[in-house]
Amino acid sequence: MPTDLGPTQLAQPSTPNLQSSIFNLQSADVIAAESAHTSGVYPKRPLAIVRGAGTRVWDADGREYIDCVAGHGSANLGHCHPAVVAAIAGQAGRLITCPEIFHNDVRAALLARLAEVAPRGMDRAFLCNSGTEAVEAAIKFSRTATGRPGIVAAQRGFHGRTLGALSATFKEEYRRPFAPLVPGFSHVPYGDLPALDRAITDETAAVILEPVQGEGGVHPAPAGYLQGAAELCRQRGSLLILDEVQTGFGRTGRLFACEHSGVVPDLLAVAKSMAGGLPMAACLLGPRVGTLPPASHGSTFGGNPLSCAAGLAVLDALTGEHPAPGSGETLLQRAARLGDMLLRGLAALRSPLVREVRGLWLMVGVELKVRVSPVLQRLQDRGILALPAGMTTLRLLPPLVIAEADLHRVLAAVDAVLREDSCH
Repeated sequence: MPTDLGPTQLAQPSTPNLQSSIFNLQSADVIAAESAHTSGVYPKRPLAIVRGAGTRVWDADGREYIDCVAGHGSANLGHCHPAVVAAIAGQAGRLITCPEIFHNDVRAALLARLAEVAPRGMDRAFLCNSGTEAVEAAIKFSRTATGRPGIVAAQRGFHGRTLGALSATFKEEYRRPFAPLVPGFSHVPYGDLPALDRAITDETAAVILEPVQGEGGVHPAPAGYLQGAAELCRQRGSLLILDEVQTGFGRTGRLFACEHSGVVPDLLAVAKSMAGGLPMAACLLGPRVGTLPPASHGSTFGGNPLSCAAGLAVLDALTGEHPAPGSGETLLQRAARLGDMLLRGLAALRSPLVREVRGLWLMVGVELKVRVSPVLQRLQDRGILALPAGMTTLRLLPPLVIAEADLHRVLAAVDAVLREDSCH
């Protein structure tokens, strides 16, 4: 049976015995070895993933899972996409690292390609390694461009865990251990334009919003909200930052989620699936944003040739591949179609435990009337890996290459688990 029906027919594992990793450890051994030396900051599940291909991953004991975690949304093309693997292997044999004090051919190609596909006018980019770094850069660029200190963010918003990005993040349990945070940040209800209107002052450098709040419960922006926010920023001389760390690179059926609303931000933070799973991020800059003083910001690994080569392969796959030969359907079009199928299938569930289903194409949240943790464990027992988005919301981020049959299997598993729970 094929791993999935994605853009390339992915081969099955060449080794018939998947009972151990290359280190010959069983799951219990991997868990014990890692637990002995890890920092302890991650709430880990008792699962040791050692291999992935397409939409599937395998643990150290050889058990197979459909992966709807997808590296917290960093595997939009699935695991080990052949084009990305080939790009990484080829570049690794040529040049792996090259700091931005020098020019580089692969970096130049990626920057040019980003300028081609970005929202109009966003023809410059600061390259870095993670979403939180892209947000930090956006904050710095905004304060420098406007000469103002204030940043307005949204309640339920998540923008990262470094101190500047954490100051924009709303969740108190993330913020409390590290207070005092960076001053000048405030939060308003997401989707409430009058509240945003009141919050923007002549001290506001930027407003930062997610087109779909991911960590905050998978809440898409209400109709007209992003357009209204952009207009308020223009009127007040503030900048609009859109955080597309999770929604970017095809997750919502468009290359960037802001395309759904037609909004062109002043700064666009992207990361996660930008390089097929390698660490890579960017802050895309519009014409209202100037430059930072030379050497006032930087990143040792930002724009490294290895990640840039992977990023070029990702963009080629997202904009050019046709999953089914002769279908005329691109990966982005397929993501929109399958996302609609997933949303409709979840909305049709007849479970008393479901409060609401929401999302945008293949970024889906199911808000429950019970805690989501036991549901996640029961899905894992059935071979489906999924995420929480808060205490009661089930989040599904299947790779864009997922087979329709696998998507139906995910739906059936969610239905079965919720039926089980409703009987208890």
